[in-house]
Amino acid sequence: MRKLLLGLLVLMQIISCKKDIDKLSISENKDIQKTSKQLKEELTKRGFQTFDYIDETTKDTILMQQYFIAFLKSGSMRSQTKQEADSLQSLHLAHLSKMYELGYADISGPFGDNGEIRGITIYNVPTFNIADSLANSDPMVKAGRLIIEIHPWWAAKGFPLR
Repeated sequence: MRKLLLGLLVLMQIISCKKDIDKLSISENKDIQKTSKQLKEELTKRGFQTFDYIDETTKDTILMQQYFIAFLKSGSMRSQTKQEADSLQSLHLAHLSKMYELGYADISGPFGDNGEIRGITIYNVPTFNIADSLANSDPMVKAGRLIIEIHPWWAAKGFPLR
């Protein structure tokens, strides 16, 4: 009998918590929609291209933002000594870290197949010209070891990688 009462008590507690979580989720969704609208206005003022749509399943407003994806490709100047290449690699990584720290780049990384396209950087800037300028200021690009190919790219604002 004692175990049954304890079990019922635990079940009631779980149900109560679920209701509180559901209420919190509804409240947060209203804040997210308000924040999404404010974020869209802020991005527009800063020159970013955006659009939004309503997700048919969740009825959430999804804010899309234009980013710029830079493909880092093998350049024609790849005859540096190992010491020079290592130095350029260190400068390249420092450049990418700086882009991330300043908020200009959201993600960077190499490809693992040793192909012509060596890696990518996704720039979170309002224009192609800014992304192009930042990408071409990379020491590896300046040295000719890498070349840049940039494309506009749309992604949902705030969605994490999985």
